[in-house]
Amino acid sequence: MGRWVSLGAVAGALALASPAIAATPQEQTIAVSDGTQLACALVEPDGTAPTGGWPAVILFHGLGGKHQDMEPVATQTLAPGGYASLMCDARGQGASGGQFGLAGPTDVQDAQELYNWLAARPEISHTQIGALGISLGGGTVWNAAAAGVPFKAIVPTITWVDLQRALAPQGLAKSGLVLLLSQDVPLDRWGADLLAGKNALLKGDTTGLAQLNSAHSSLAKLPSLSVPTLMLQGRHDFLFDIDQALTAYGLLKGPKLLYLGDLGHPPAANPVAEQASYFGLALKWFDRFLKGTANGIDKQHVVLAHDPWDGTTTAYAAPPATKTASVTLPGTSTIEQGGRVVRGARITGGPHETFGDTTITVRYSGAKGWDRLVAVLTLAGSSTPISAGGVKLTGSAGVATITLMNESVLVPAGKRLVVYLGGTSLVQDPGDALYIGDVQPGSSITIGRETVKLSVLTRAVSR
Repeated sequence: MGRWVSLGAVAGALALASPAIAATPQEQTIAVSDGTQLACALVEPDGTAPTGGWPAVILFHGLGGKHQDMEPVATQTLAPGGYASLMCDARGQGASGGQFGLAGPTDVQDAQELYNWLAARPEISHTQIGALGISLGGGTVWNAAAAGVPFKAIVPTITWVDLQRALAPQGLAKSGLVLLLSQDVPLDRWGADLLAGKNALLKGDTTGLAQLNSAHSSLAKLPSLSVPTLMLQGRHDFLFDIDQALTAYGLLKGPKLLYLGDLGHPPAANPVAEQASYFGLALKWFDRFLKGTANGIDKQHVVLAHDPWDGTTTAYAAPPATKTASVTLPGTSTIEQGGRVVRGARITGGPHETFGDTTITVRYSGAKGWDRLVAVLTLAGSSTPISAGGVKLTGSAGVATITLMNESVLVPAGKRLVVYLGGTSLVQDPGDALYIGDVQPGSSITIGRETVKLSVLTRAVSR
């Protein structure tokens, strides 16, 4: 999958497609209550503030980023729309002090104090403040809103609500992604609890993740959250899949809109041309719920951008309906550590567009020291997987059901699907560093019949 992409680039590239304006970031140093100094910038529209002050948005950057990553959103989208913006280097990152908190309690406290700092300025409306965050910053937005920071509207982007499910679905850690993510912030800036959690995940121990999850995820509080929420999520993102936003959509009681597009972490394409569309949606969301503009955006529900991005979308009144296409892959193969089983078949009909939770059921026997199974689903001839998943094994024989990440990918009519099975995702491709924790040397297992239940849209929309 290549090196992890900086999500600051997703925000920053918006400036390429937008006209220059005169709004200039004003550098600020804000001291929060524990004495930590945060490096920030304030952007305000040109001209005189309206009666009651400028409506404002607090922007939160991605992992390993800095507040400058968010300045193009502030200067090219929000300021021309009549919004002030405050953005800061998160503690433990950039030029800010403190320790990296992974959108945890200290970051939530910082968000509340930044809200207070901004609301106290005479040129800012203290009743019209929203928030937008990307990836790590999106997690901070969710957690801060769930903790009671009184944002008037929020836009969490390509992020999580359930960290445990994101990092270790079915109890098997995405060890390759954990390793890559851990390299984006120097380890000497990590808190002790996060270091311990990271090291445990890399060793395959997920027992401590539940405790970490409760302090860094908003899932449990979402049913009581009523703040108007626009979710921008990637349709092909192996860190935070569609289910992170879809789960939130189902739990939220207030106004909500889910946009699914080509943005996100690898293998997302992140086309520059699409950014005007989803950041434009964010601006309309803030117009509706910060300014009270009756623009109809609150009448929308779920929007699926076509892939590859062609400027068109399909709107749904609820999460789109799906159907299941099943295929059985027969055979019996015995493999040892480092080995793989590769089987393929064509799904009748089509084109199909994956959406929802595809499963691969595997019958196995003779497992000796083999404690996990990883499945990677691809299109024949493509090195980029459609999706992947893994599960821990507890017995020497049985049936394992592997739930793949919810990814939305077009499967052309007649195209052959290929399933790779092994101890890691590397068995599909040396660059597929999703699951890298392998079974012990000398381990072996016999793989029998496989059943693929492919979840797809009832009607494909991409071409």
